[in-house]
Amino acid sequence: MQISALKENHDFENRVALTPDSIKLFQRLNLEVLIEDGAGNNSGYNNELYIENGARITSREECLAANICLCVKIPDENDLKQLNENSVLIGILNPYENKKYFPKLNDKKIISCCMELMPRISRAQSMDVLSSQANLAGYRSVIDAAEQFNKAFPMMMTAAGRVNPAKVLVLGVGVAGLQAIATAKRLGAVVSATDVRLSTKEQVESLGAKFIMVEDEESLNAETEGGYAKEMSDEYKKKQTKLISETIAKQDIVICTALIPGKTAPLLISQEMVESMSSGSIVVDLAVEAGGNCPLSQIGQVVVHNGVKIVGYANVPGRVAKDASALYSKNIFNFLSLIVNKETKKINLDWEDEIVNAVVLTHEGKIRLDQFN
Repeated sequence: MQISALKENHDFENRVALTPDSIKLFQRLNLEVLIEDGAGNNSGYNNELYIENGARITSREECLAANICLCVKIPDENDLKQLNENSVLIGILNPYENKKYFPKLNDKKIISCCMELMPRISRAQSMDVLSSQANLAGYRSVIDAAEQFNKAFPMMMTAAGRVNPAKVLVLGVGVAGLQAIATAKRLGAVVSATDVRLSTKEQVESLGAKFIMVEDEESLNAETEGGYAKEMSDEYKKKQTKLISETIAKQDIVICTALIPGKTAPLLISQEMVESMSSGSIVVDLAVEAGGNCPLSQIGQVVVHNGVKIVGYANVPGRVAKDASALYSKNIFNFLSLIVNKETKKINLDWEDEIVNAVVLTHEGKIRLDQFN
């Protein structure tokens, strides 16, 4: 049975779905590993590294004909036409925005697996793509902020006087937010954070940051069963906005990480809030690809408004492509270990398994997941 990794052809995408150091792992499942020519170049993995580790470099056409085809983002319709019937496609397929591809997946009876739909359960932690990629995005957001900031992060005592530490506010305390807090603290900033989920307060404070939140009855039930933030009422949003507005005016750097799966990102920073910040301040919007937490952010650009830089880099995990690819490849291997029978060399889908049930989007010509029908 063959497994292949495609070269990504999407804008801003530098990652690759299979890295050289994971080839031996896939071979343990009795899989022959094929890599499209140049697939790892943008991640820092050249063809020679793949060959040294036992993979075979080949064409895109042959990779698309493999039993299992790996990608980061969903291939286009021309590529989907070349997939073999009943083959497996695994990637971050974004079914919320890519419904136009469903008919082609069904025509070919493709078993498509959306890694970003992995359930938030302990058994699936090693397969959790959103967490592995968001972790690096949170780290990189602080590095990008430091690059744009024209001052130092830590407090410094010099003979010429004192340099005050940067003040950083993190909006949204998921995986990305927690890593942003930890990274900013390591750089010496004074960090505060906010989230609608009261359960995150302890996590924020454990990292040495100050937690800012409107605590009321609604905030006690602001988390879904899957661990994500719920959409809050207009009344709560007004109270939270007032508190955040007062806080933002005192910050040097604001990092926005708030996302709601399948929905437009909530607006957290208004134009007026940006204008209340001092000239030279920074806003990093990690949610820019989902509409943005700030209305001024633009995909792939650094916008300057009233002296404040709004950083809207797309695909931030791809800005740490080598590590992001390595983690993503391991996530996929751990998932494949669940569904590949290495003795029979066949795919075994156990529909009683919560993980399989959550991530398999199309199977035998049908959409399995009700939320996408």
